[in-house]
Amino acid sequence: MPVPWEAVLPFGLVTIMFGATGTIFNIIQRGRNDWKPPRYGIDRWDNIMMERDRRLTGSKRGQRTDPIAPPEFATNSVWTTERI
Repeated sequence: MPVPWEAVLPFGLVTIMFGATGTIFNIIQRGRNDWKPPRYGIDRWDNIMMERDRRLTGSKRGQRTDPIAPPEFATNSVWTTERI
């Protein structure tokens, strides 16, 4: 069975373009996520911890190793900005 050579070039272009867009999307998604893989199955507890990490470090994925929070964390409360 002969190979239709005229179909190889478009097939290669389509394959390369899908690969390029997937790679670019992955780089953009990881770049927005502090170069870490995305989180799946995020529940309420994870959202609370991500909000706490954002207030502590300025990034949703950032974490601190010291056990004592910085002094500005005492006045950086989510309750003062939330409307009831």
